[in-house]
Amino acid sequence: MKRFILLILPMTVLLGSCKESMTWSRVSMKTERTGVVASNASNVAQAMGTITDSIYTAPNGKVFAKGTATYSVAKDLIGTQPAMSELKSVIGYSTREMRKEKPESALSDWFIDALMRAAEAKSGKKVDVGITNFGGIRVDMPGGEILKDDIVSMFPFKNSLCYVELAGKEVRALLEQFAQTGWQVVGGARCVVKDKKLVSAEIDGKPIDDNRIYGVATISFLLNGGDDIFVARNAKRLEIYDDILIIDVMLPYVLQLTAEGKPVEYETDGRIQIINEN
Repeated sequence: MKRFILLILPMTVLLGSCKESMTWSRVSMKTERTGVVASNASNVAQAMGTITDSIYTAPNGKVFAKGTATYSVAKDLIGTQPAMSELKSVIGYSTREMRKEKPESALSDWFIDALMRAAEAKSGKKVDVGITNFGGIRVDMPGGEILKDDIVSMFPFKNSLCYVELAGKEVRALLEQFAQTGWQVVGGARCVVKDKKLVSAEIDGKPIDDNRIYGVATISFLLNGGDDIFVARNAKRLEIYDDILIIDVMLPYVLQLTAEGKPVEYETDGRIQIINEN
């Protein structure tokens, strides 16, 4: 489903805000006591051990009787694995770990470039720029096997893909905001920031033309104030694709790479340069 709004004058209708309250953290597993490691759909017994009505046998061979805390926890964890099997299925392979890092990282570039391609395919229009937030990437890409759970955890929010048309001066204003307050995920542009000021910004190898209309790929969370970003402010055109969430872009992308026999891998290209002299 697509919703679109053609705007000639500055936007006057406020779009519903969808700020997220979820927090995310990663905790390292302590394996000294039982030898348990992260499991996938096919290695539960090897990774987590086995359990009967009376004992839990850990991967390292230690045995814990019913009534102990270890037995109770193991029973709960192992008991949930059948329901988790789809999420724990291996869907791809990453040649190395990719971590989320500002102002630019392989993971964030991989993400926004995929969103731009998806918005261009859905809208049928040229997408010049992509803008999303670092907060929308919740975990890093692991090296080695990729579980479905890795991608679902990476992009858990129900934010829709959007296509926005903005005048160059509005794109510039967003980039100037990022330079001042903290950089976000940007694709399609090459920017240089010095002492929190945008000193240059190019799209398609040319300086931004304030009067040109650019196609922008983004997400619904950022249209009207998510993370204090207003991508749709003064938009000339807005299309919201309610049937395409972030995960609906990124999960099929990984599956497509796997079907083609390709790993997940990406490199930064120097699109964002931050120079701090003070």
